[in-house]
Amino acid sequence: MSKILIITGDAGESYEALYAVHRFQEEGWEAVVAAPSRRRLNLVMHDFEPGWDTYIERPGYGLVADLAFDDVQVEDYVAVLLLGGRAPEYLRNDAKLREIVREFDARGQWIFSICHGVQVLAAAGLARGRRLTCYEHVRYEVEQAGGTFVNEQTVRDGRIISAQTWQSHPSFYREIFAQLAGQPDAARS
Repeated sequence: MSKILIITGDAGESYEALYAVHRFQEEGWEAVVAAPSRRRLNLVMHDFEPGWDTYIERPGYGLVADLAFDDVQVEDYVAVLLLGGRAPEYLRNDAKLREIVREFDARGQWIFSICHGVQVLAAAGLARGRRLTCYEHVRYEVEQAGGTFVNEQTVRDGRIISAQTWQSHPSFYREIFAQLAGQPDAARS
């Protein structure tokens, strides 16, 4: 069974996390959640409300981290998925996580990023020269890290697939599974 490494932490977006785990399981993948430590994580729900300039946050579901970053063996996985929420704001400071993401890139393995997950990608030095999308309010970080922000729901640049928010799930996962199946243009038709 192929394995996907899913990265999140406390204040990770619960809809993105649970959707990812279930979607990969549905396709027969082993979804392995990694966080700074192996324990139950406190996730949050972000939503968009009329009259607010940005998203609102409410407590979300919990999710158990299967392993800590220190226990990750990159060669065991086909791809890594960097989830959004507020978790990437502090996860990007974790040297071990940045090393993990850079190793996926060096090995030519797939890297998937949604919403604020791009903050980890940028901190790992992997945004430079790439076309990426993300939540509109972290666009500046992509550009400051040398990337080009593309205002589309889902963008693929080489072995990196990025998406804006959980609202991008349909196009994001179509592209992910098309690429994993070796059908590069299936999601665009």
